[in-house]
Amino acid sequence: MFLEPQLIAELLLLGSATGFLAGLLGIGGGMLMVPFMTFILTAKGYPADYTVKMAVATSLATICFTSMSSVRAHHRRGAVLWPIVRLLTPGILLGSLVGAQLAVALPGKVLSVLFAVFVAFSATQMFLDRKPKPSRTLPGRLGTFGMGWVIGMLSSLVGAGGAFVSVPFMTWCNVKIHDAVGTSAALGFPVALAGTLGYIWAGQGLPEMPPGSIGYLYLPGLIVISLASMCTAPLGARTAHRMDIRPLKKVFAVVLYILAAYFLFR
Repeated sequence: MFLEPQLIAELLLLGSATGFLAGLLGIGGGMLMVPFMTFILTAKGYPADYTVKMAVATSLATICFTSMSSVRAHHRRGAVLWPIVRLLTPGILLGSLVGAQLAVALPGKVLSVLFAVFVAFSATQMFLDRKPKPSRTLPGRLGTFGMGWVIGMLSSLVGAGGAFVSVPFMTWCNVKIHDAVGTSAALGFPVALAGTLGYIWAGQGLPEMPPGSIGYLYLPGLIVISLASMCTAPLGARTAHRMDIRPLKKVFAVVLYILAAYFLFR
């Protein structure tokens, strides 16, 4: 499992950037990690049929560690709404497992176009800063379970932490943006854990996998990126709590537009 110095440097830089984004916006950095991991693995000559799925699986596994580091920083500031986490988690776990299996079976082009439209719509709603009705709250247990299933499935398909769905959803339900970001960071762990297990299961027994792989999970990349991201995630969280709410929403909307463009042109 020996890594070349250049590969270590590339993975450290990628982990530092994604960790900071996780703390700043409550995201796992999948929109950066997946394309760059795909590029890195392809440049190393690994089979093209596996590189994207390996990048998604490794991104999800990294979010397990990034989420824990980020959520501690948000929790200290009282920005994690644990009752919402408990309500959404069962649906997220189921959706993440299903999403990993779908990602292996469905054409990537179809998924990319659908997600680009969906994410761009969410970004536009947040960028325009439309105020939800004051009376609007989170749905009941069944509706929250269903929303958790959607968050988990979409996140597992694309290797993201789920904030591109959960943050707009919570702010639409009158949850404050800082609380939505902090709560989304906590939701990243069940999303990532279930999705990672799904990719490990789906990738068992495949030939020509790189050394150090467990199913679709690229273990060397996971270790290096996780170490870097856990160092920079608290810095991102501290930065988020120094910003005003309105600029933070616009920053998140820009990130969502980038994510939509990635899905569209992937």
